[in-house]
Amino acid sequence: MKAKKSYYGKFGGQFVPETAMNALIELEKAFEKFAPSKPFKKELEELLKNYVGRPSPLYYAKNLSKHFGFEIYLKREDLNHTGAHKINNALAQALLARYMGKKKLIAETGAGQHGLATATAAALLGLECEVFMGEVDAKRQALNVYKMKLLGAKVNEIKTGLKTLKEATTAAIQSWVAQIENVFYVIGSAVGPYPYPQMVTHFQSVIGKEAKKQFKKLGKKPDIIIACVGGGSNAIGIFNEFLKDKSVRLIGIEAAGLGANTPYHAATLTKGRDGIIHGMLTKVLQDSLGNILSVHSISAGLDYPGVGPFHAHLHDTKRVEYYAISDDECVEALKLLCEKEGIIPAIESAHALAYLSKLRVKKDTRVLVNVSGRGDKDIHTIQHYEKGKIYG
Repeated sequence: MKAKKSYYGKFGGQFVPETAMNALIELEKAFEKFAPSKPFKKELEELLKNYVGRPSPLYYAKNLSKHFGFEIYLKREDLNHTGAHKINNALAQALLARYMGKKKLIAETGAGQHGLATATAAALLGLECEVFMGEVDAKRQALNVYKMKLLGAKVNEIKTGLKTLKEATTAAIQSWVAQIENVFYVIGSAVGPYPYPQMVTHFQSVIGKEAKKQFKKLGKKPDIIIACVGGGSNAIGIFNEFLKDKSVRLIGIEAAGLGANTPYHAATLTKGRDGIIHGMLTKVLQDSLGNILSVHSISAGLDYPGVGPFHAHLHDTKRVEYYAISDDECVEALKLLCEKEGIIPAIESAHALAYLSKLRVKKDTRVLVNVSGRGDKDIHTIQHYEKGKIYG
């Protein structure tokens, strides 16, 4: 494999056991063969249209715009089947697995949306499914756990470490390596060893492509695009189409938890250093000895101590700005969208929405926020937070 293909600048690569290399090579060849092919593209496009419900709407948030004093548009990924952007990638990878002749899917999940999307795709395409989820996340996302089981998936709750996304990902990788010839690992974010970051970027870029066309129909284009960043799939999905247009300001929002200057956050690009995690060289939250640090966020989808290597590269090259939003700021933004627009966003998406209050721009500025998911799954978390019972 060519090094230049597997890296974004200095980030990326394939830091995996030798037993996994053949599977990665097989996956890369299959992705390069099938993803551009007419039969695959046609089948995926039909599924995205008639099953997922794409294109997702571009919504002008009139009341929110009046509140802040500039134009705000929302990319409504929350209206997708299963309630988030995750279905775009999970369905595409599951389809690729079927083209490769694989019979079983495994996946990691934090907020449960990727696990739900993978279980949904597996049910649709007649594949087995096993999902790995941290015990803490499983408790705060109990509704999604039940949905996954209802769809026929086996859900393994991981009880080691912090019992969140990092541990779920580690367990999924270990399971994949143990069954590597017969199983397809559906990674939910733009993370992991190559070709996963590239593959996820490709399948999620439908978000940005649609947004660009939708703005063009209005005779406009966005001045600023904001998206939340955990591993980074929804953000890279909406950013990718606009990366070459330097007139569009791109902003990624991480989880500051109880504060980026406390030990209780997941602001990887704000506070992290170069390191290796889950098969990739990227920015990692770590101590002086290189041990991965504990993370905290009210969001089960953002409390990850790493980030996708493409984001690490975009951070270093300064093409994308990255900031961190606290739990408190996130909850306030979530409530504001509920009250102003009648839309309940996912806690992850509320981090991106919270940055609107920090913008100082002219009233004719057009700001696009990616509402990556809906908040059904987060209602109990918000209720507990309101009562002072913080998860994690």
